[in-house]
Amino acid sequence: MLRPRVTLRFYHSVFQPKALLDDIIKGTATHELFQELGFLKQSQSGLVHWLPAGLRSLNKVKGIVRRRMNQDGDAMEVSLSTLSPRFLWEKTNRWAGKELFKLKDAKKSEYCLTPTCEEDITTLMNTYINSYKDMPLTVYQITRKYRDELRPRGGLLRGREFLMKDAYSFASTEQEAMQIFQKMNTVYDKIFQDLKVPFVSAWADTGDIGGDLSKEYHYLHEGGEDTLMICDHCNETSNVEKCESFPEEVGLHNGDVSVQYALSKDHNTLICFYYPKDRQFNWNMAVSTVDGDVDVELKYAGNDSVLQAFQRPDDEIMFSRILRVMDCRLNSRSNFPDFPLTKFLKNNFGQLDEVSIVAAEQGEICGSCEEGHLQAHRSIEVGHTFHLGTRYSESLGAKFTDRDNNSNAIMQMGCYGVGISRLVGAIAEVTRDEQGFRWPSSVAPYLVSICGKDEKLIDEVAQCIGSEEVLTSFNPKLGLGARIKLSHAMGVPLAVIVGPKNWPKVEIEIRGKRWASNSWREQFGSLQEAYDWQIVSSAPEKHLVPVKNLARVIEILLADL
Repeated sequence: MLRPRVTLRFYHSVFQPKALLDDIIKGTATHELFQELGFLKQSQSGLVHWLPAGLRSLNKVKGIVRRRMNQDGDAMEVSLSTLSPRFLWEKTNRWAGKELFKLKDAKKSEYCLTPTCEEDITTLMNTYINSYKDMPLTVYQITRKYRDELRPRGGLLRGREFLMKDAYSFASTEQEAMQIFQKMNTVYDKIFQDLKVPFVSAWADTGDIGGDLSKEYHYLHEGGEDTLMICDHCNETSNVEKCESFPEEVGLHNGDVSVQYALSKDHNTLICFYYPKDRQFNWNMAVSTVDGDVDVELKYAGNDSVLQAFQRPDDEIMFSRILRVMDCRLNSRSNFPDFPLTKFLKNNFGQLDEVSIVAAEQGEICGSCEEGHLQAHRSIEVGHTFHLGTRYSESLGAKFTDRDNNSNAIMQMGCYGVGISRLVGAIAEVTRDEQGFRWPSSVAPYLVSICGKDEKLIDEVAQCIGSEEVLTSFNPKLGLGARIKLSHAMGVPLAVIVGPKNWPKVEIEIRGKRWASNSWREQFGSLQEAYDWQIVSSAPEKHLVPVKNLARVIEILLADL
């Protein structure tokens, strides 16, 4: 339903473009188009000021997310400090992160601007959760986050300051935590359905956040930074970092071989992962082949550092255990690098074959069903859910008393993020066309524009519509055609064209895309005569209706847009 109209006109013509729209839109990147059309203004690389139109879309996304978190997620909203003390991040071994904005206060105490809040929320909730009876519990916030990106790019898609919804769950058992994880994924499905733009969810790598299970939410788009693999048989969708694949025929690689060294958790076994040099090594797949028995702290250490950590006296090194993991694409004729140890016993070698430890590629066989072939799709990530387990609660001493009266039980956690400002940028990117933005009505800055030159008629039409979702204020220098073009460029779903020619009828030009079924046609068939409602053009689609019936017709048309 359209909301009651208020007297304040929200969009000020001072933020509207002064150049010709065709010149603005043609060949313009989405982030630049945001600025040209008065949605936002970049102040520095990775930093933006939100202007009236952009802020309206941003707030609509926030509203959708907040409503679903409250109603379907049974979550409570909080708001944490943006400054987080160093000692918390040292407990979780994340203070060394290169993307943290760090600062000192007058007393030389060190803080960071939070890019995410696992440390702070765990510490906070630990003061309130004492018993298993206090859980399960989910809290969330919608706040600005900060990441010191060396090369911000994509405008809102990868900035240094961004608006994010981050939620955190606390549970007494792993089973309870998994139930919350599954529930939150259902909530996310509803959020993205409310936004109307088609999306896909994909199993993903947990990355630096940690945990053992995660799911991402994406918009498919050729300009995206991520790659998803989708099986054409079982339809399993995974981030390329999480996707297992196999070649049509194994053992065909006769070229050079690369090796990645790792150590078991007790440092008593040197693990040698061998794979084709022309393929990208997949750390996650490799670790899974040895059941996770790998010291992950050495992931980025480099081969020389791993070998240095494995060094021991000569009378011990020859008895050390060696495990060779061979990617299934290799064979005995492949060109392997020299083995780094000169003293060893062959009996201490173990070997794993027929495993896949490289990043999946288009056309390979799906590792899930082993029947279908993988299709690669570029995408934009807009949401991520994690089952964290005790990754943070153990480090931060988040304990409670369980059902067995054990007062040292460790909380099970999950975290769930949605990039609010990133969503605005992503939706703009995937829906824009040659005319400009083409927002779904769920996040459009305005649902309707009134385009005309007669201010008296414009005000009369605005009163008939009776909503704050109406754009009526245009730069007075713009003619009727330019106003319609501007409305279309801004992505307003409906443009109501007012003039003396058809009065008291007005024309409705459809700019929005129909994301749902054409349910309006059924109502058109039954109401056409009663509303004196006509379709006067199909390309572009235009309707003609008396102004007295305008509000109802607008509601019918917006339902699909």
